[in-house]
Amino acid sequence: VQLQASGGGLVQPGGSLRLSCQTSRRIFSSSLMGWYRRAPGKEREHVAGIFTGGTTKYADSVKGRFTISRDSARNTVFLQMDSLKPEDTAVYFCHAYGGLGDDYWGQGTLVTVSS
Repeated sequence: VQLQASGGGLVQPGGSLRLSCQTSRRIFSSSLMGWYRRAPGKEREHVAGIFTGGTTKYADSVKGRFTISRDSARNTVFLQMDSLKPEDTAVYFCHAYGGLGDDYWGQGTLVTVSS
């Protein structure tokens, strides 16, 4: 497994969760890292991404609520999710892209936002 994702779970609306995605040094240091999600009955969508230099990008639906970050010491990417809404319920996938043929997906982790 090239990408190991963790941190999903059940949380009430307005709550927070932090997802983690650990990988190898080679992949971490050379890849655009990101998170996608697939909600029930919907297509997979991009949530957030972070370049090796630290530049970040977010889907409009999560701007101001989610924060993506990189920890070089642990070769890990985090997705801090605050002010969670029921519509954030989805399976979240970690992704690493380093160019053609250098494209990896982690196993999904389920996030459920419900009271």
